[in-house]
Amino acid sequence: MALSDSTDTDLVSLPERLTLQEAVPALERLGQLLKTQSGPTVSLNASALKVFDSSAVAVLLELRRTLLTQGKTLAVVEWPERLRDLVRLYGVSELLHG
Repeated sequence: MALSDSTDTDLVSLPERLTLQEAVPALERLGQLLKTQSGPTVSLNASALKVFDSSAVAVLLELRRTLLTQGKTLAVVEWPERLRDLVRLYGVSELLHG
């Protein structure tokens, strides 16, 4: 699983694959990467995400919750259209799109 720090110090990228199998390790790794980001808004780039299921939505919601406890907000950028659709389907657009 490739989770990367972007060259932009305030941007972390989702992995290419985020299904139930990868959810827990991805959440742990992303949580660690996001914890190091400064500022009130932490950006997460979703453009690399190609293979995913509803676990991706659960991971995003948990990351959002964790950041809120730190007084920060999550901004997901470069959404794959299928992920946008899944977020709408679950009725959590307002939580993840601001």
